[in-house]
Amino acid sequence: MELETFRKYSLSLKGATEDLPFDETTLVFRVGGKIFAFTNIESIPFTFSLKCDPERAIELREEYPFITPGWHLNKKHWNSIEPDIRMSDKFYHDLIKHSYTLVFNSLKKSEKEKLK
Repeated sequence: MELETFRKYSLSLKGATEDLPFDETTLVFRVGGKIFAFTNIESIPFTFSLKCDPERAIELREEYPFITPGWHLNKKHWNSIEPDIRMSDKFYHDLIKHSYTLVFNSLKKSEKEKLK
């Protein structure tokens, strides 16, 4: 997965937005104003970070060496990922969707209704 594929898929999720709230290179994706994914657009190699269910986060880290605890993040809830070209984009789409869904489900009912 490359940056533009990551960006395009993240923005395809209902109500997803992007911004650069921290600096000119940290691209953040949100739903309902809450972050579900981000990346540094100048990072080489390309990496991104996603929220993850804590138990699933551990399983993913144990199975895939390119998935590590979130760098400078709450390691219980965030993974950092350096995509491995041997994995399909669908694999990464599923991880992004999982992150999005966790954040979406944490929104207040009124916020969810606005996004439907």
